[in-house]
Amino acid sequence: MPRPFQLVCLLIFSSILAYSQTEVQAPAVVTFTLDFPTSQPEHYSIRVPSDGSARYQSSGRLPPDSDETDSFDLDFTVAAQTRQKIFELAAKADYFQKDVDFQHKNLAFTGKKTLTYGDARRSGESTYNYSAHPAVQQLTSLMQSLSATLEFGHRLQYDLHYQKLALDEELKRMEEMARTNQLVEVTAIQPILDQIVADPSVINLTRARAQRLLARAGVH
Repeated sequence: MPRPFQLVCLLIFSSILAYSQTEVQAPAVVTFTLDFPTSQPEHYSIRVPSDGSARYQSSGRLPPDSDETDSFDLDFTVAAQTRQKIFELAAKADYFQKDVDFQHKNLAFTGKKTLTYGDARRSGESTYNYSAHPAVQQLTSLMQSLSATLEFGHRLQYDLHYQKLALDEELKRMEEMARTNQLVEVTAIQPILDQIVADPSVINLTRARAQRLLARAGVH
């Protein structure tokens, strides 16, 4: 076999092998987005790959009475337990390859929600206001709780810089939600909670609340 031909075959084989490895290694991804113009935030998306390297993006008004739109981006790692639950629910919902929207004229509008799934073998997307599918309901609740937790971190960062007296009320609300297991992935906002605990200009009661939240999350 001529050597040039051998080289061409080797290059083709190497390309196929590299593509196959990339395909196998590419993580599956679940994405949840919500658009709700009268809420805060007005829009957000949560992208969760199977390797846990998640990204959160939102836009809204901060403070709420502001006339300007504020954007918030956060890269964080989703814990294995939460990640497993997300992908198990996606599987139970048939990877969103079917319409999951429950249409009824008397349903209140609670935001346009979209769930998408993608991996090397399949993809799916479904948009809904409300779904009667149990797995979609659970996944929606989980994603909304995750957004609520991350938005607490967003507001705490703002309050620490511009209105420290507002910190205690935010942390009090967080403690109330933590008691009913409505906070998810508190470790994602650990940096701002650590800052509050370490800031001597923040009152002790407020710093203690932040410390309790970290302890409850198993961070400290």
